[in-house]
Amino acid sequence: MAGQETRVTKISKLQERIAATGESCLVQIHGPELGKKFVIDEEEFTIGRDVKNNIVVDLDNVSRRHAKISNRQGKCFVVDLGSTNGTYLNDEEVLEETPLRSGDYVKVGGSIFKFLSGGNIETLYHEEIYQLTIVDGLTQVNNKRYFLEYLEREMGRCHRYNRSLSLIMFDIDHFKKINDVNGHLAGDYVLREIAQVIRQRVRKEECFARYGGEEFTIVMPEAGPENARRFAEKIRKMVEDHGFSFEGKQIHVTISLGVSDMTGDMTEPLQFIKAADANLYKAKRAGRNRVVS
Repeated sequence: MAGQETRVTKISKLQERIAATGESCLVQIHGPELGKKFVIDEEEFTIGRDVKNNIVVDLDNVSRRHAKISNRQGKCFVVDLGSTNGTYLNDEEVLEETPLRSGDYVKVGGSIFKFLSGGNIETLYHEEIYQLTIVDGLTQVNNKRYFLEYLEREMGRCHRYNRSLSLIMFDIDHFKKINDVNGHLAGDYVLREIAQVIRQRVRKEECFARYGGEEFTIVMPEAGPENARRFAEKIRKMVEDHGFSFEGKQIHVTISLGVSDMTGDMTEPLQFIKAADANLYKAKRAGRNRVVS
């Protein structure tokens, strides 16, 4: 649908030039101006808190002149400008000028940009905007909107066919302390790392989403209560044993989990969510780093 709309939409002269020459842009996928596109149409393109930059990011953890994108002979490169908190390319700190490839993620303080380049840049941009409606920009797992739509659909299906449906809700223990002690960039790292650790274990037919803040959900159709609880315990142990290291500093991370199974009287997603959330809070009150079902 997005591709069809792109073909029939009248685009500006600048967009026509981008498509013809294969120019590039940055799309903010996490930060103050979510979804905004910045066309890289100059040889040097700076990012920072100062209003004189090409891209102004008004966040405390962004330096006045934070990073620079250089555009030379049709290729783009990123370099940090001696910022306080560093510039990251695909979660690796940029220590020297580094070439950019279409699809790369550039992290500047608390904001993340996706680099797009090529003759089909408008199609790529529209696809990225669609992704922003269903994917969380920081963790790159599904967002709350997608989760709610998925849960409602699966509840209806499992009711019709009398099949089981399980919901896991978990959050990071003492996340505020992680932020206070290590800084919000470390907190962002922990959220992304947990998402990457767990998403590898979630099956394609299941839904893994960031519900909000440090809280995540997993919907497991037809898994059954015992399998859902075993899986919750498995990911609890995985997180506890995982080595979280940010800027050379080890961060001990644990999660608390609540598991619930759909019952016949549950007709709305909110009922199901409340049941799993109640078990999550029981886990936290019982001492955290545990599963309650």
